[in-house]
Amino acid sequence: MEDAEMIESIENLEDTKGHSTKEWVSMLGPRTEIANRFQSFLRTFVDERGMYTYRDRIQRMCEQNKSSFVVSYTDLANKEHVLAYFLPEAPFQMLEIFDKVAKDMVLSIFPTYERVTTEIHVRISELPLIEELRTFRKLHLNQLVRTLGVVTATTGVLPQLSVIKYDCVKCGYVLGPFVQSQNTEVKPGSCPECQSAGPFSINMEQTLFRNYQKITLQESPGRIPAGRTPRSKDVILLADLCDLCKPGDELEVTGIYTNNSDGSLNTEQGFPVFATVIIANHIVVKDSKQVVQSLTDEDIATIQKLSKDPRIAERIIASMAPSIYGHDYIKRALALALFGGESKNPGDKHKVRGDINLLICGDPGTAKSQFLKYTEKIAPRAVFTTGQGASAVGVTAYVRRNPISREWTLEAGALVLADQGVCLIDEFDKMNDQDRTSIHEAMEQQSISISKAGIVTSLQARCTVIAASNPIGGK
Repeated sequence: MEDAEMIESIENLEDTKGHSTKEWVSMLGPRTEIANRFQSFLRTFVDERGMYTYRDRIQRMCEQNKSSFVVSYTDLANKEHVLAYFLPEAPFQMLEIFDKVAKDMVLSIFPTYERVTTEIHVRISELPLIEELRTFRKLHLNQLVRTLGVVTATTGVLPQLSVIKYDCVKCGYVLGPFVQSQNTEVKPGSCPECQSAGPFSINMEQTLFRNYQKITLQESPGRIPAGRTPRSKDVILLADLCDLCKPGDELEVTGIYTNNSDGSLNTEQGFPVFATVIIANHIVVKDSKQVVQSLTDEDIATIQKLSKDPRIAERIIASMAPSIYGHDYIKRALALALFGGESKNPGDKHKVRGDINLLICGDPGTAKSQFLKYTEKIAPRAVFTTGQGASAVGVTAYVRRNPISREWTLEAGALVLADQGVCLIDEFDKMNDQDRTSIHEAMEQQSISISKAGIVTSLQARCTVIAASNPIGGK
């Protein structure tokens, strides 16, 4: 306590006295003040109902032996606006302080929690600004950002050095600990015992590792401006964020947009160019469960009122593609395919699918593609392809060599990306017969089996297929 009393508390923390936010946050006085304010925020924050939100969250986190809990940015901004102002500007330093405070607080409640996990992470959710992947510019560098996308590829979970210790080979002295930063390797210069300049070997027993996984985030198909190719960014997941998502998931990532020094880019792109990555801080996987959670009471009341309506089926069918006149049967079929049946699994013996697959067949100019486009707009998860440009592997899944690590990885195709959604195929008659048969397995067994290049696996493809085609001899 004596140290804390000697540094007097800073009243106007937002006055940085001419320093940049990063320098100001790195100094001792402001750091102590930030730590104290965040600690009091965690201890005393009360929601509308008078509950201590974050105390309960920390308690729950410790009961489940987790190592991270979520802090809502809006709560922080309402209570401690200075911290919320510093946080996006200097995220590395601020999150470090936050993690330390959270760990102290956990240890004050559960003194032996160090045995479960050595570090506690604070995850920031509900950042107000959402950036698109294609709008990242230099002013976002080293800022806290929030973005949306679809996971296209994930690597395995690898151990990454976090704190490293070396052995001197000549005299056996243990050097360290050296804390590794994200992009450079820290190495000792000379041994303090025998003054030799090496060689050093890594002391494996006392070196600490953390989980590391790299995923590729690509813009979601619905948000790309017309005629552009989707951009993608690498996202680095550390510690307990690993393996929260799989290819095909829609993600919302809050993280630090930063550069990693990659030498190979310089020669290709003209002199100093940096590759950029997002170091994830908080991840939300979007699925259908979240839609249910986000319903308000009025929505639920409206839905229940609608469910008592005897003409509800007619009303739903009439509201399908309202700008197209007539075609009642097609609208009925589309509505049924979108709602789907109920998948049955009697006694876990064999599974009967609930998805209804649909083929719309009609002359040119009878609004088939318009129906598909409309379905793509309203279905919560839809992937649209045309038969002419779709190959068998592009629809199912393909194996390709990862250009960096030279190992074979699985890339998900259209049917896998549309898992628990709708896959729309236009111009179905223009597809090759070989390509068409590759869809059969996904439509019947709701899975896609692959055996290529030493990878033998089956992927889930629980999706409804809606295809449109022209008949033979169509006018």
